[in-house]
Amino acid sequence: MSTEDFTANSAAGAQRTVVVVGHGMVGHRFIEALRTRDELSQWRIIVLAEESDRAYDRVGLSSYVGAWDRSQLALPGNDYAGDANVELHLDARVTDIDRSGHRVTTADGRQFDYDTLVLATGSYAFVPPVPGHDSKGCHVYRTLDDLDDIRADAEKALKTNSEATGVVVGGGLLGLEAANALRSLGLKAHVVEVNPRLMPQQIDEGGGEHLARMIGALGIDISLASGTTSIERDGDGLKVTLKDETVIDAALLVFSAGVRPRDELARAAGLDLAERGGVLTDINCRTSDPDVFAIGEVAAIEGRCYGLVGPGYATAEVVVDQILDGDAVFPGADMSTKLKLLGVDVASFGDALGTTPGALDVVVSDPINGTYAKLVLSDDASTLLGGVLVGDASSYGILRPLVGSTIPGDPVSLIAPSSSDTPALGIGALPDAAQVCSCNDVSKGTLCAAIENGACDVAALKGCTNAGTSCGSCVPLLSQLLAAEGVEVSKSLCEHFSQSRAELFELVQASGIRTFTGLIERFGTGTGCDLCKPTVASILASTSSDHIHDGEQASLQDSNDHFLANIQRNGTYSVVPRVPGGDITPEHLILIGEIARDYGLYTKITGGQRIDMFGATVDQLPEIWGRLVAGGMESGQAYGKSLRTVKSCVGTDWCRYGQQDSVQMAIDLELRYRGLRSPHKIKMGVSGCARECAEARGKDVGVIATEKGWNLYVAGNGGMTPKHALLLASDLDGETLVRYIDRFLMYYIRTADRLQRTAPWLESLEGGLDHLKSVVVDDSLGLADDFEAAMARHVDGYACEWKGVLDDPEKLSRFVSFVNAPGAPDPTVEFGEKNGRKVPVLIGTPAFGRP
Repeated sequence: MSTEDFTANSAAGAQRTVVVVGHGMVGHRFIEALRTRDELSQWRIIVLAEESDRAYDRVGLSSYVGAWDRSQLALPGNDYAGDANVELHLDARVTDIDRSGHRVTTADGRQFDYDTLVLATGSYAFVPPVPGHDSKGCHVYRTLDDLDDIRADAEKALKTNSEATGVVVGGGLLGLEAANALRSLGLKAHVVEVNPRLMPQQIDEGGGEHLARMIGALGIDISLASGTTSIERDGDGLKVTLKDETVIDAALLVFSAGVRPRDELARAAGLDLAERGGVLTDINCRTSDPDVFAIGEVAAIEGRCYGLVGPGYATAEVVVDQILDGDAVFPGADMSTKLKLLGVDVASFGDALGTTPGALDVVVSDPINGTYAKLVLSDDASTLLGGVLVGDASSYGILRPLVGSTIPGDPVSLIAPSSSDTPALGIGALPDAAQVCSCNDVSKGTLCAAIENGACDVAALKGCTNAGTSCGSCVPLLSQLLAAEGVEVSKSLCEHFSQSRAELFELVQASGIRTFTGLIERFGTGTGCDLCKPTVASILASTSSDHIHDGEQASLQDSNDHFLANIQRNGTYSVVPRVPGGDITPEHLILIGEIARDYGLYTKITGGQRIDMFGATVDQLPEIWGRLVAGGMESGQAYGKSLRTVKSCVGTDWCRYGQQDSVQMAIDLELRYRGLRSPHKIKMGVSGCARECAEARGKDVGVIATEKGWNLYVAGNGGMTPKHALLLASDLDGETLVRYIDRFLMYYIRTADRLQRTAPWLESLEGGLDHLKSVVVDDSLGLADDFEAAMARHVDGYACEWKGVLDDPEKLSRFVSFVNAPGAPDPTVEFGEKNGRKVPVLIGTPAFGRP
């Protein structure tokens, strides 16, 4: 089409054609926005996609690892079914733009005419020009195909070497995601970052130190202030040489050293480019050719490219408005980020690095609990400019919208742990103009108006405002706002499941579905999150005796269940064998002592009458448990949301006041309920008389002997809000006592919310203790037989989780070494001395006299 024909056609009012080059998240957003707003169907849309997949959630790329189901990442409506005005072509790489003829050509020779051209070509992964960068086994982390290639190499390497290492070049956002992906595939991950800290573009030095310490504790090697100088093919693997001449034997390497805009088409077509790359546009996203626009990562708006999805979506909306004869301009970009990297919360917002002249920093650093928070304030300490959060990013949703506003109170109180004296800042502190959803530019005022107009749940708010539909980090604020506005908030588990935990439990039982993928495909949406994945994993474990590391379940577990051990403050782990009722033989005492001596572990007798051994590294765990299991001991489940201990006094065998055999009852109960997965941890106690030496009334299940039998107490908890257990039934014989405990535990497991202990569960139970008595004692729901049968299945199917690991080479492969090679000390792990005993010391923290 000539320029003259183009002008005449437009003037005649005929339907015009917009060609969109690229079908990523931003390209799809442009198409959806134009379809919605083009009520008169003025525009025909031709979409030319380079990939073979329709638009998918590239932000959630890492969730593809483990599931390996491309459909889970597909963006809703990406096939434009039923819309005759949209024509989508896959595998259609554009190779030429003829600006004078208003025509584009694809690699296979097809030509498409346009009235308006929109470049949504995104960016590509930058590969540093290191010698050997193009060797076989080198990858980038950008597309689904990239992840398939990485998976193939990883699986091949692990067949011959269970300790195979994958190197990631780049310690930014994507680099750490890539490291997690390698770890999920069974490889040991080693991150190489040229800067002196991780995530240098988002977080400051203090936050970087915390992040490195926490990620290193997960068994990921980190080399900071170090570059890669050469890569050589070595047999089936690679030899990667670092700047300090360290050589890493690697199975594969992933480059994640940043991205560059895909501006080669624009360059060849003679469009103006920005000094640092990208297609130069004005604030209308229009290029040097008035009929060509650029959106997303390829657009250099007034010379600057923006690499986040929020600004990309904003450019898509601007161009839709422009071609519909509007006057929208690019509103600027919020570069704030909030994400969970390898289980560690990280967030930065506003001027996170404090580049504003005269900026002041307020820092609260807690290395013991692994949290770091910094606020950047104006020079008069009145205005919030930005901040960094590591370890706990729960306040991000409130703080980010306050950027540029006057601080509501003492800045330290905004980031210090909340208490009754300093309650957490709520959404009520935000003005109506505050931007709650930065991805889609939705203010608090807009959300309040939507609530007034009938949007009464999170799904409705998302549907009518688009808030929370992109990265999802603002979804918790939507729930808070609904509650603040007096709307009863749904008990949905998360944005991916509209059901509560209890409802999901029933669905699992009724449907027979045994995988997270199957459950979310049938009853949920999206790909899941860090709330629903471990919750579903717990439900699956509560309803079968399958090992928690079997199949897909392994990827759903939290960090403690991932290694079947509790992580400690210096990145080492504890080893806790079961000691039922505190009853232990001399042989087992000797075995524990020998292991503690041989591995240099700190030993402690706990309040639950067990002996904990502290200071083991990940690679030592299988060796230690191998000896324990061989000696007749088993996992104490100290890492799981499950039964922990059943504490007892010495009972009738030794105590002159004992009325029943409390030791044997404690042993019987612990062996019956060991390994029972539940919404939260469960502790029990059995006292042989009313003197209560086992402190049974502070436990989830407490049993106290009487002259006639046993009194049963339930729903007592320690912790932040201690609760005394309440009397459920009196003077029970042993058989009836066990039946009632079976029913109580199964009712709790089926109906409690995520991470809800028995005390708050009972408080939330309609009818309270009276209702619980009617269910457990009187069988008012008619479920007693069902509860008891379910418990019997658990008892019959129990197996020690650690023995299951030791017997399975695939499960053993996850217990890789720390930064140290076997036998060499880990530089992130140090020990000091206190009272003549070994204790952990965190590098760079004032502990036990260290500077």
